[in-house]
Amino acid sequence: MKKDFFQYQAQTTPHPLSLEISRAEGSYIYDTDGNAHLDFVAGVSACSLGHCHPAVVRAVEEQARTYMHVMVYGEYIQAPAVEYSRELASRLPSPLETTYLVNSGTEAIEGALKLARRVTGRSGIIAARNAYHGNTMGSLSLMDYEERKAPFRPLLPDIRHIEFNRKEDLDRITSGTAAVILETIQGGAGFIQPENGYLKAVRDRCEAVGALLILDEIQPGFGRTGALFAFEHYGIVPDILVMGKGMASGLPIGAFTASREMMATLSDKPMLGHITTFGGNPVIAAAALATLRELTSSHLIPDTLEKEAQFRKRLEHPMIEEIRGRGLMLCLMMKSSQIANDLVLSCARKGLVLFWLLFEKNAVRITPPLTISEAEIDEGCAIILEVLEGMTE
Repeated sequence: MKKDFFQYQAQTTPHPLSLEISRAEGSYIYDTDGNAHLDFVAGVSACSLGHCHPAVVRAVEEQARTYMHVMVYGEYIQAPAVEYSRELASRLPSPLETTYLVNSGTEAIEGALKLARRVTGRSGIIAARNAYHGNTMGSLSLMDYEERKAPFRPLLPDIRHIEFNRKEDLDRITSGTAAVILETIQGGAGFIQPENGYLKAVRDRCEAVGALLILDEIQPGFGRTGALFAFEHYGIVPDILVMGKGMASGLPIGAFTASREMMATLSDKPMLGHITTFGGNPVIAAAALATLRELTSSHLIPDTLEKEAQFRKRLEHPMIEEIRGRGLMLCLMMKSSQIANDLVLSCARKGLVLFWLLFEKNAVRITPPLTISEAEIDEGCAIILEVLEGMTE
């Protein structure tokens, strides 16, 4: 299987972890040798309810027996997608009411950018330095990391960058700006949270010049930070909300939500202003609905803050300079990139799944399922401390 993996499946790095998977359940992934791996990554923040949560499995099985794909998005009324969109709207502040379901977070970013330009009639987009919004051409265009962009140029024009948390840069948002797009919490940059009323200042500037505010909640969304969406912590509401990852407990999905009035612009002049074949797939939507209901009917979301406190208490070590993030969107800031790399690889050999961040090389990701137990947190933290102690000998 490993030989076929390298020969027939496209690779994203020269040296993938290449763990051969047998099954997964709860907070554990099992390899084909029968070894259990405690998952502190959750498919990079995607498996909100852990692996194969019974409510999600049941929803998928029931819907798969009823009907699967029957028509391209937006033509037929399919109950799972309609129910999901309605229930999501009931949990979002006004005017976030109408949702377009797509297949991934980066596709949702593409739709949000198109919507912003359509609504405003402007072309300028402001993004943050060290941002990561995905890897399709439009999403890649938002990045300021030239090493990643250069091989794929020319990219989307009229993109300018500001420094996240730097209010002095906000005068770059002008009457020519269609939208400002920000991660509510910067992910690849090292789980950087907005500070000192930054998001409120951005919101105010956008309103002053008639620009739209797009918030990318692909990673912090769906309870990971102690609220359904991270923007709720900061007292503002975006014009367009982008989501993905944790929406459907590991199944491929994304979405963008805005006012009904804004979303209507995609349906006319031209018709089919944004189209997708598989967006809103009923099986995936059923999984998303089961995930949303489980998250909002349980204590999982508020419990993320207690679990954060447990991680912070347990993971005190001289090699850990800082723990960044909020809730169960955390990263360990190590003293060097070499220590971070060694920690990930050494923990993997001891049955603990950790991972890296995209830009911040000193960081080690900790984004476990929201369902992780206190005992499992202790188990994983003990492995981390054991590995770090071994490095100091």
